[in-house]
Amino acid sequence: MAKQDSTPLMKQYNQLKAKYPDTILLYRIGDFYETFGKDAEDTSRILNIVLTKRSGSGQEMLAGFPYHALDTYLPKFIRAGRRVAICEQVEDPKLAKGIVKRSVSEIVTPALACSIDQGQENSFLASLHKDKDKYGLALIDISTGEFFVSEGKENAIQKLLQTFKPKEIVVEKKNERDLSLFLGEDILTKTYDDWVFNIAFAKDTLQEVFGVNSVKGFGIETMPLAVVASGAAVYYIQETNHSQLSHICNIARIDNDNYVWLDRFTVRNLELVSSPYGEKATLYNVLNKTQSNMGARLLRQWILLPLKQKGEIEKRQNIVSALIYDDTLRESLQKNIKLVGDVERLIAKISTHRVNPNELFQLTNIINSMQDIQQSINNAENSKIFPSLKPLQDLKKFILKAISPEAPNNINKGSSIKEGFSKELDEYRNIATHSQSIIDGILKKESENTGIPSLKVGFNNVFGYYLEVTNTHKDKVPETWQRKQTLAQAERYITEDLKEIEGKILSAQENIASLETTLYYQIIEKCLPYIAQLNANATTIARLDCLLSFSLCALENSYSKPLLLDSDLMHIEKGRHPVIEKMLDPSKEYVPNDVYLDSTTQQIVVITGPNMSGKSAYLRQTALIVLMAQIGSYVPAKFAEIGLVDKIFTRVGASDNISSGESTFMVEMNETSAILNNLSSHSLILLDEIGRGTSTYDGVSLAWAIAAYLHESKHRPKVLFATHYHELIAMQEQYQRIKNYHVQVKEIGSKIVFVRTITKGGSEKSFGLHVAKLAGMPKQVLTLAAEILTNLEQKASKASKNEAKIQKSVPEKAFQTSFIQLDDPILLQIKEDLLNIDIENLTPVQALNKLNDIKNILKKM
Repeated sequence: MAKQDSTPLMKQYNQLKAKYPDTILLYRIGDFYETFGKDAEDTSRILNIVLTKRSGSGQEMLAGFPYHALDTYLPKFIRAGRRVAICEQVEDPKLAKGIVKRSVSEIVTPALACSIDQGQENSFLASLHKDKDKYGLALIDISTGEFFVSEGKENAIQKLLQTFKPKEIVVEKKNERDLSLFLGEDILTKTYDDWVFNIAFAKDTLQEVFGVNSVKGFGIETMPLAVVASGAAVYYIQETNHSQLSHICNIARIDNDNYVWLDRFTVRNLELVSSPYGEKATLYNVLNKTQSNMGARLLRQWILLPLKQKGEIEKRQNIVSALIYDDTLRESLQKNIKLVGDVERLIAKISTHRVNPNELFQLTNIINSMQDIQQSINNAENSKIFPSLKPLQDLKKFILKAISPEAPNNINKGSSIKEGFSKELDEYRNIATHSQSIIDGILKKESENTGIPSLKVGFNNVFGYYLEVTNTHKDKVPETWQRKQTLAQAERYITEDLKEIEGKILSAQENIASLETTLYYQIIEKCLPYIAQLNANATTIARLDCLLSFSLCALENSYSKPLLLDSDLMHIEKGRHPVIEKMLDPSKEYVPNDVYLDSTTQQIVVITGPNMSGKSAYLRQTALIVLMAQIGSYVPAKFAEIGLVDKIFTRVGASDNISSGESTFMVEMNETSAILNNLSSHSLILLDEIGRGTSTYDGVSLAWAIAAYLHESKHRPKVLFATHYHELIAMQEQYQRIKNYHVQVKEIGSKIVFVRTITKGGSEKSFGLHVAKLAGMPKQVLTLAAEILTNLEQKASKASKNEAKIQKSVPEKAFQTSFIQLDDPILLQIKEDLLNIDIENLTPVQALNKLNDIKNILKKM
């Protein structure tokens, strides 16, 4: 360290680095940003630039790049998940006495990167405050001005973190260890001591930023944990030199009771916004026909936060319907929303004084497009159902008066301020442009005033501009002229007017640059009072963009308007999977299917059929249709009546969680347990192949018990239960609201054809060998499997005859599933245990324990 501190420059560097230890410090030296030591090694690796040794520093490493390349390299640091402190020279090196003064102008982090275009992605900073088993959450995107808060238990907060996917999170230092398991290791974390997470400090911070006397106006005074989290988030933003926050005009509450509950398993299983098969295989991709980035960002939030309020959903539906039937309005919105573009981020640039002159002038064109949108709405037949936009004419007139239409993308390039806006600037520009004609004018004036026809103007580096008079006319020189030089044949003089003009000419360019910069930032300041109106328009246009996207999807894909009900009925005719039908080969037609569920006659539908026949797709499409209906979209069905759901649960697909030491079966049980512990009367539950991760006896027992539990539950949730356990078909005879359906399959000789139509009744065959054949299984394996299957079926037939004998002497209702109707004392013991279970009061954990007991009994056989 002694060597590092041996020069004034490195002393200054180390002092600054000590203030920002968790950042890469970009240290401006002349025309370069330099990094040293470990920062240099990281910079070299991240940016793929040369790592060198600093001259005379022993082993001190160095890596740097030209200052004008900052915009190129900064996104690479952010993508690598690093914080960057940008250290600038704050005085002219030519005027500096000793080391040039430097200070950190900005800290750019993954969540605080206004200068980096994030496109359709949000860049949220989260802040989390924990008290006992409850959490307060704040989410801020300073690049768009969005600010959300919420409170809730762990599962609710995890859901929101999954929805908004923050790039960074602020937590209390004392809770960092506990929250690391909760948050995961991928997210960048900033910790503070307790004093930052204090309600009084939080309120003071928020009140100062928003210029209010209380947080009551935001409706969050009853959410103290969220207020504390908000204060900590804003403190972090200010600490990173992001103090200009006038574009954050509001704090919006997220009340979990207002939105459909989608746990992280459901979001993953339904492939709503991401998929292992690529972005095209998501619902978001199908529905995203937005014309702007801000519309695309809002659409993602809508998909992950479906509404539960019928009235609000119907407002969206009504606008979608109007757009479908009004071609002129739809086409006008398409054109003008695209021209408006990502005005949310432009507003943030204005607020943070990062907007360039060209962008600021383009705001006038954006306001024109906003006017056109409003005019199109006014001309629409159903104009009253649409929101209105603020006019913003005064802002437009001011910018047109102040900013040149040919303004460059950098204020330092000059010519940004419009002629006529500032007399002083116009004078400097006139001097710089017409300096020679100004000098000629002075020469002419003085020649006429003195009567000296041979008067000349010259310039030298000693005393600047001068008037030269020959000896013949020197007696005509006025007393006010000051002689500066005597020559053999002439005298040279200066005048006050000449020196004044000289000063203006010599300093004109410097004055122009300085004055233009000053005026430009004054212009930005005068735009700030319009930020709230611009924000309101941006929010409205983003909503219109989403609804326009729904109308375009409906027209393109022949979607229909769902009828929303207050009852628990779900009736879908010819429903289709919105994603699969788009990815299907154009030569193939998607096979639609019906769905009917209610709480009195058909609460649970058990669906049997071979693998690959379409059971999973049927489950997923039902959930997606319901979700689309509750975000206000039309749906892929001929007809749909949908009673609003409050929770959608899925247990679809198999996956190991090896990193946590959890097998496929354990993951399945965890997800299923979460469903059974959180279901409600208006839940939609999709279960696919429950129990397949364990032995057949275990699997059938568990699948049967889960179906029975859902049937006997006081909530009576709507359930689709796909299974390859054909023993579950027997449940229809014993449970009045369980109905059997199967996927139709045609057998043509030794081949099968998947018809993919869901029909009433159970399927007795699994066609597993046929599916294996379709998958390309070797013929030798298939032949052996067929022989084994024949032997097993013969044994099962004998067992079935024994069961029939027993049934003659035992009441019919004593039997449950066929697999325990055997003449075996141990199996009869299992049967007795199952009959004695109080299903109504059985918890999922007790069910698993009972299953384990049965498994231990079977091991003794």
